[in-house]
Amino acid sequence: MNEIKIFCPATIANLNCGFDVLGLCLDGIGDEMIIRKTAEKGIRITKIIGADLPLETEKNVAGVAALAIVKAADPDIGFEIEIHKKIKAGSGIGSSSASAAGAVFGINELLGKPFTRHELVDFAMKGEALASGCEHADNVAPCVLGGFTLVRGYNPLDVIKIESPSEIYAVVLHPHIEVKTSDSRAVLSPTVLLKDAITQWGNVGGLIAGLYTKDYELIGRSLQDVIIEPLRKQLIPNFENVKNAALQNGALGSGISGAGPSIFALCKGQEAAEKVAYAMSNSYQDTGIAFDMHISKVNDEGVKIITN
Repeated sequence: MNEIKIFCPATIANLNCGFDVLGLCLDGIGDEMIIRKTAEKGIRITKIIGADLPLETEKNVAGVAALAIVKAADPDIGFEIEIHKKIKAGSGIGSSSASAAGAVFGINELLGKPFTRHELVDFAMKGEALASGCEHADNVAPCVLGGFTLVRGYNPLDVIKIESPSEIYAVVLHPHIEVKTSDSRAVLSPTVLLKDAITQWGNVGGLIAGLYTKDYELIGRSLQDVIIEPLRKQLIPNFENVKNAALQNGALGSGISGAGPSIFALCKGQEAAEKVAYAMSNSYQDTGIAFDMHISKVNDEGVKIITN
């Protein structure tokens, strides 16, 4: 195999209570990449369609991630990367992680899979660091592994995949504004109150327990954020109204997707998701800001080969 075409899915990170440690993988929303072997060693990005991003390898998240896996594998060949961006940069649904994860997955496949999917997460994090200023896996882990993921620790990297309860649907409202990850991190406080920390880690534990036991009510009770959301919601126009609309129409929970500006809701069943999406859309129309709506099941496979 000298060429591979892959689907690089969008993701929702943090999931309210799990800042930098929780994420889920979306289905049907994502980028496409084509990666080819070349006789000349090294990494070249030959084409980017759908976004104004640098072709220089060291300035592109896919290029940086690709360099990391090639350094570890040390093959006697090189690779060309073609990126078809369908996730807008700064959307809050893992645009940079899709590029980073896709690059390392595709190269690993073309090399005969010398690395496990869990090992690929570490390489993809190198690309994420270029985008956000720090290595974090809450987007790249679900993108690579699929399902829900928990990053238990970073030193060493320890990621646990959790299969999604079958009836979980995600709704995402993506406003056509950009909130840079670096800006959204700048509003955060380096310290938190002990009572807030206790509430937060109780919610993390409750969410994980709810996912494993398929207890949808527990999942809903646990989708609460008392630390990050209060500081970041000011960056997203009409956030509170949209969140309230989602909850009042049956969402299990709602919050900021990643660094924003996208707003997500988790729902039990497709019918509930469609009702919530309609309510969120109606609420956001008052802003006059254009937006996209997505309804998606959780993708338990992650990044994958496109066969057509």
